[in-house]
Amino acid sequence: MIEPPKPLPLQFWRSNSGREPTRDWFKELPLKDRAVLGHDLKRIQYGWPIGMPLVKSLGGGLWEVRSSLPSNREARALFIVDQGGIVVLHGFIKKTQKTPLGDLNLARKRMKEFDDEN
Repeated sequence: MIEPPKPLPLQFWRSNSGREPTRDWFKELPLKDRAVLGHDLKRIQYGWPIGMPLVKSLGGGLWEVRSSLPSNREARALFIVDQGGIVVLHGFIKKTQKTPLGDLNLARKRMKEFDDEN
């Protein structure tokens, strides 16, 4: 009997104070947008590794989920795959062609903090 694939565990980055700002951002999205982004994250959980057009490497172990939302916007969720699981570090609505440096730097900072703790 063939067993269904086991999903990679997914978690949101958590600050030292216990806050999960990316989960909070995710929950603030309109329901239909949240459903699309959630579906894309689930595709990664069940199908990793996945490449373009859904997932793009940003280098150094940092990846981005590229979601086209029903609200005619583009969302990005930046994540790492670590210790057999997915850690979503940061999410934002993309407004420019290139990923803003501030968003990249924030994700890389959180990635370093996560690596230092584990």
